Amino acid sequence: MPADFVIARNPDADSTLPYLLRIPLGEQGVLLKAKEMWPRTAKVYCHRVEEWPDDAEIVQRVRTRSCVRRGAAIDLVLERGRENRSQFVMTFVRGRQVIFWQSARTTKQARPRVKPPTARASGVADLEIVIDSRERYGYSFADRQVTTVRDRLDAGDYAVRRHGTVLAAVERKSLADLVSSLTTGTLKYQLTELASIARAAVVVEDRYSAVFKLDHVRPAVVADGIAECQVAFPGVPIVFCETRKLAQEWTYRFLAAAHAAADVEGGATRLVADLATPPPLAPAPPSPAEVRAWALVNGYDVSDRGRVPARLVEAFVAAREGTR
Repeated sequence: MPADFVIARNPDADSTLPYLLRIPLGEQGVLLKAKEMWPRTAKVYCHRVEEWPDDAEIVQRVRTRSCVRRGAAIDLVLERGRENRSQFVMTFVRGRQVIFWQSARTTKQARPRVKPPTARASGVADLEIVIDSRERYGYSFADRQVTTVRDRLDAGDYAVRRHGTVLAAVERKSLADLVSSLTTGTLKYQLTELASIARAAVVVEDRYSAVFKLDHVRPAVVADGIAECQVAFPGVPIVFCETRKLAQEWTYRFLAAAHAAADVEGGATRLVADLATPPPLAPAPPSPAEVRAWALVNGYDVSDRGRVPARLVEAFVAAREGTR
């Protein structure tokens, strides 16, 4: 078993990953190519290598103190004072295996040291969240005072409904999914469907700064695409929430607020409807001038001054009612 952790230059000049790594795990070790020599300020993207090239120029060779695989991660400890602890994490994005090399510093930067509040969302006692039946590995809202049901949603991954009508919806995306849907054009179709709902949003499980660290697509193209979508669909915000846990928290608060707002708007609509149909008012009494003019036209004797006799007023009203 190799006892050294080795970093070499990648002889493939066309590769965007300029370094090779040999992790002393197993009989032959784990071979990777990487973007950087060490995860100092951010996670480093890595990719599997089938063979170690004979002409690889070794840059560093460090003895290992410990190299252990724990589930989907490899913990590596080197025999040196600084930059000695790191971890390789293997995961899947859109069905493809990806590997990230991270240290305690980059992990701390990627995970904000915040704890979402446990208080229930204001204005909502019982909230039912609908999860799209096609949503895989979705939010569970297990630590929230909600009930969840699975059903087919025409737009969004999570929604609140009333009497079968969707009040609000949220589309969940990882950064990779956001970039893919943006570059293929499917994001605009999704935003069009979300815009048909009274309240809707897109929540991204990453921070906005990660857009400018993308390797396989120009960051400016992605940033411009996001801005253009926001201008075209101002009623559907795209919200970056740094982590999956914070994205779930934002989704819960957004849907709860939309549900409470629908209650308030429904009460206001009922109040306006009640006020919009008041009882009819009695006709205004005729003025003396109106009665005198009518009396003269219809052959009645009436003085030019003083009170108009009641019999003429009654005759005028009767005649007016008869013509309606």
